[in-house]
Amino acid sequence: MDIFEEVTAFYESYRGEKRIYGYSEEGRPLYALRVGKGEPVGISQYAIHAREYVTALLALAHIRRGIRKGSVWVLPLTNPDGALLSEKGIGTVSEERRASVLRLGGNFSLWKANIEGVDLNVNFPAGWGTGAQNVFRPAPANFVGGAPLCAAESSALSAFTLAEKPRFTVSWHTKGEEIYWRYKQSPLRLMRDKKLAKVLSAATGYPLREAKDSAGGYKDWCIETLGIPAFTVETGRSAAVHPLGREELPDILQKNIDALARLTEVF
Repeated sequence: MDIFEEVTAFYESYRGEKRIYGYSEEGRPLYALRVGKGEPVGISQYAIHAREYVTALLALAHIRRGIRKGSVWVLPLTNPDGALLSEKGIGTVSEERRASVLRLGGNFSLWKANIEGVDLNVNFPAGWGTGAQNVFRPAPANFVGGAPLCAAESSALSAFTLAEKPRFTVSWHTKGEEIYWRYKQSPLRLMRDKKLAKVLSAATGYPLREAKDSAGGYKDWCIETLGIPAFTVETGRSAAVHPLGREELPDILQKNIDALARLTEVF
């Protein structure tokens, strides 16, 4: 069972509130499952980078674990087309797009982008195109896209976020075991957000870090546009090799399983 099939089977069997909030470039559904009830409402999204699909399994574990206060929309597989390409290879790509993907070449297991070669986590309007590692043509990683939110997946995530008006968002990535939480906040918002980031740090054991030269990410957009706390959690050992496989999941779960629940408790 590939990662998309596993997430789909979980979604279909889930008895709580759920919805399809959009579709990928290849027409695969983008799933959202709500865990908990009431306020505060958060959004927790996973696997926006293709090769980081192991975080989709963390998402399912977070849903099974549950939370004790409020509710969170869990989006387990934000980039299903890219995740399948990384996990299973070129055979998962439609005939229509296969040639363009092959032209980009490289080791597909290390692919980060969506199937159009847009890196979804640099496709958001916050500082779009100003990141130090940005590139400006389709690529397996770091291409900002032709315009902000031009990709089906980032556009759907943006629309879902604006509709739900969350109090916070968390994005789960691999690797490095660190937490990013800053993006040009005012001093008062910095104080607020650092307090919450420390909750995630205590729950995971991961240190807080800054990424001064990055921009265009979902976290950055949530901070800039919505004025809410938003965090990127880099799970997985630094020594592990991309793409992190299921053998790394026990360690990731041990360090991250309670983090989402603990964050909701401080609102």
